Amino acid sequence: MARETAPLHAGLHPGYTGWVTGQPQPHNREAAIASVGPSSPAVLSYRLQPLSINVFDGVVGVVHYSYVAEVKSEANVSKNVAGRWSEVYIRKNGEWLMISVSGGPDGER
Repeated sequence: MARETAPLHAGLHPGYTGWVTGQPQPHNREAAIASVGPSSPAVLSYRLQPLSINVFDGVVGVVHYSYVAEVKSEANVSKNVAGRWSEVYIRKNGEWLMISVSGGPDGER
């Protein structure tokens, strides 16, 4: 919500890749970090609903969840957005790093 990029930078694996629903191709780590920066829409409120969390061999985690968020654009227009995400993590040196995501707003392809 604070649009800080440092925590995301620290939490993404250097080889991270993700794909947002409706986009023509996957994005890389730098694009993911930029997507939460100061030029991104402000998140006014959000709710996450975990659907499943699985850990494989203590080193790979897969999370699926749905979300609802109220966001405000640069034009100062607020709207509600709902969707789903799947996230994949790897445990390295005792810390979980995100290696991939896929998902996005409902109704987009």
